[in-house]
Amino acid sequence: MTDPIDLGAFLDRWAQGNPVRADVAVTVVRMAEACCRIGSLVSLGQLAGDLASQTGRQTGADPQKEVDVRANDLIVKALKNAPVATLGSEELEWPLPINPGAPLAVAVDPIDGSSNIDSNISVGTIFTVLPARANGVDASSFLATGETQLAAGFAVYGPYTSLVLTVGSGTHIFTLQRTNGHFVLTQADVEIPASTREYAINASNYRYWDETIRTYIDDCLRGFDGPRGKNFNMRWTASPVADIYRLLARGGIFLYPGDVRENYTMGRLRLVYEANPLAWIIEQAGGSATTGCQRILSLTPTSLHQHTPFMAGSRNEVEYLVRLHQNPFGVGERSPLFGRRGLFRT
Repeated sequence: MTDPIDLGAFLDRWAQGNPVRADVAVTVVRMAEACCRIGSLVSLGQLAGDLASQTGRQTGADPQKEVDVRANDLIVKALKNAPVATLGSEELEWPLPINPGAPLAVAVDPIDGSSNIDSNISVGTIFTVLPARANGVDASSFLATGETQLAAGFAVYGPYTSLVLTVGSGTHIFTLQRTNGHFVLTQADVEIPASTREYAINASNYRYWDETIRTYIDDCLRGFDGPRGKNFNMRWTASPVADIYRLLARGGIFLYPGDVRENYTMGRLRLVYEANPLAWIIEQAGGSATTGCQRILSLTPTSLHQHTPFMAGSRNEVEYLVRLHQNPFGVGERSPLFGRRGLFRT
């Protein structure tokens, strides 16, 4: 039996004396240290104070909570000892200079799923590492496609703490060993099953979706008797990191489309520090990520906090959904052949 590999050793092997990779490795280790501290904070629950209390500030559609602020502070502190010029965060309106002139930039969602913090449901942290531009004094480092990412990861604070990471050579899962505070590699080269019978979406928004998304969900709900010819299960936690972690483990598709509600026309996930890192992790595990019309990693952000529709997971299911967007009447329960009043229905 081989000895377990911790995150530091894994990254040392990957860097192999390459200066750029070495800087990325240091930055990922610092982010992992921050995630370890955030996980400890979250695990205290009410013993850490009222983490669910609202600060009075909005971050997009979400009210900022005490846990968001404290997690952000832990990340800022950790990155002061990393080659990071600037930090873009959901909790900060503008990029924050860390070490101007350093070669890297980091963008984060310090607490993904913070609406669940008072319900003892898994939450997490999402981050991406990018090349720095303009010495880290403006937002330009964050306005490049997701294909420029140098590392991407997310932590899940659940029954155990996991760190999911890609540096462009597959997707790997590390588990926190609480006795020594090290993340240990527990699953290398994750492969998302290409097909699935499970989807994650907030079905309470059904009336706000466009016709394509409603058709897709209706097809799934009809199960074996519908055009898909198989039964589906639905899962939804309202913590994207938890839903994405589940599909890495057993396949599935996660959907957060745009809809007609105010502030939701472009979806809810932020492109730079949520959709891009999650999309890269999923693609590196053999899955796909799309807006429905475009590959997520091909999008060019126009602002740090830009939103995007996001649909990702098992490749075959994502491709089916893309085809449905491209030709709503080519497949699906409401097509001429399979509609409720179609030729083959009575």
